[in-house]
Amino acid sequence: MSPADPRHPNEAARLTQQLIDQGLTKRQVARALGRDASLVSQFFTKGKGASMVGALRQLVRAVLGGERDAEVLAGIAEANTDRRRTKSGQKARVRGKDTVGEAGGSMAGRAGRQAIRSGASHLAPVVHETGQAGGRLAFTVRMKADQYVHSAGSEQDSGGIRRGFIPRADGTEERTYGSASTGGFDAAEWSRRVADHHGDVTEAMREWLVETGRAVQDADIAYLEVRGWIPEEGR
Repeated sequence: MSPADPRHPNEAARLTQQLIDQGLTKRQVARALGRDASLVSQFFTKGKGASMVGALRQLVRAVLGGERDAEVLAGIAEANTDRRRTKSGQKARVRGKDTVGEAGGSMAGRAGRQAIRSGASHLAPVVHETGQAGGRLAFTVRMKADQYVHSAGSEQDSGGIRRGFIPRADGTEERTYGSASTGGFDAAEWSRRVADHHGDVTEAMREWLVETGRAVQDADIAYLEVRGWIPEEGR
């Protein structure tokens, strides 16, 4: 591939520059993408990175929303990376933003504490697009253990989900609500919930946790993951 024209950067380079302008280094961008830093440099010098554009767009959205947690950014990028092609030319069946409209397709997003404070607005598209496609949702929430009303594993908390909680050394617990095996939650209903909170996914989740008796009134969410999918035909 011929060297890129620095006067006319491609989309991957343009989006990466936005991340750099927000304080990230090329190495941090590469780490979020799960790639070598040399590849990120080639966005600018060789015009590479077309397959990374979807992930970079979501990273820009997350970073502009205040997200800086490396683990969360990596999860956002992974969930929005264009799928590789098989030898026959078909898209490989891995999770990606561009598959949510198809039966069996899925998408996901994560938010750490910084993004949570600003409403985790970059997760709203996962909810809305899955809702528009008639899909289902599942959530993972992390809070201090004493902010949950029920003990971990209780049928009243996340009933029917095997190992639906993960205790952590910092005194927080991750609990999963909804899954493909249990049918998940109606994404259209959650889309309305999020819209009622003007795109604030954090507040929509907090209200649901309190409303359903799962969390105390002043619950403080530290981490939130949303997973959306379109059920396969006949399932």
